[in-house]
Amino acid sequence: MNKLRILVFGAAGMLGQRTVEFFVKNSANLVLASGMEKDYPIFGIDYQKCDITKRDEVKRITSDFLPDIIVNCAAFTNVDLCETEREMAWRVNVSAVEYISEAARTLDAHFIHISTDYVFDGVKGQYIESDIPKPLGYYGRTKLASENVLRISGSINTILRTNVLYGFVPGSRPDFVRWLVKSLREGTPVRIVTDQINNPNYIDDLVQAISKVAEFRKTGLYHIGGKEFLSRYDFTMRIIDFFGLDKSLVTPLLTEDLKQPAKRPLNSGLITLKAESELGYKPHTIEETLATIKKLIDNE
Repeated sequence: MNKLRILVFGAAGMLGQRTVEFFVKNSANLVLASGMEKDYPIFGIDYQKCDITKRDEVKRITSDFLPDIIVNCAAFTNVDLCETEREMAWRVNVSAVEYISEAARTLDAHFIHISTDYVFDGVKGQYIESDIPKPLGYYGRTKLASENVLRISGSINTILRTNVLYGFVPGSRPDFVRWLVKSLREGTPVRIVTDQINNPNYIDDLVQAISKVAEFRKTGLYHIGGKEFLSRYDFTMRIIDFFGLDKSLVTPLLTEDLKQPAKRPLNSGLITLKAESELGYKPHTIEETLATIKKLIDNE
């Protein structure tokens, strides 16, 4: 890959950290991490605070750094809170994307944006890029709106939709695997839904896709996910078997039993054939990813 100037928004989150780490490993790249937080959790990384919901701050940081690639890992992802904090959800998930796309267009930078399977209603399942979105909740509506903002922005852009992102990132909030392992090792009972189907996406696989887009300068929409489609309960059982945990601590239930404020797409998941053929995307198996995560959790 040629030397690139890469700006990563949302750099303090799980995906942001792993994206920054990946690009920094290539010493030819000049990487700037940015986020809403005052400080950055990874020592030695160039970092600047930026409130992406403010157009002038986005303009300032982009015009100062002059990136070739902008990766937006920032999002308001609390699905239930999006139902009540709608103004903030819109500012982070939609307005910020508008501001970043304006900056990208001005600088002729390639804008890589992360979206979600929540743009679908979860009726059909195993969605391809040409399927018609129909979000159930406000979170999905904001993410679909962000995609539409990009499509009319005139910027060079790529949208990567993902689902059930998991992986170990030190210092970040626990992902599903880490939360489950910690809970069951402590003897804490958990309730897991049986009727939500996805193909969980290992975080480093999504970073791989981001890197391929940056390398090949591919534009458009790509679905990124794991190799296997399974329910959240079956995913839980696979984790339990791999880590040797107590299955009796798990209570299966239906999504409607949780009485959550936001509706979830139940039969979902993303077909990745386009990404595999055009980007050379190669997701790992669940067992491969759990082997990596187990080493990291056991050494925590």
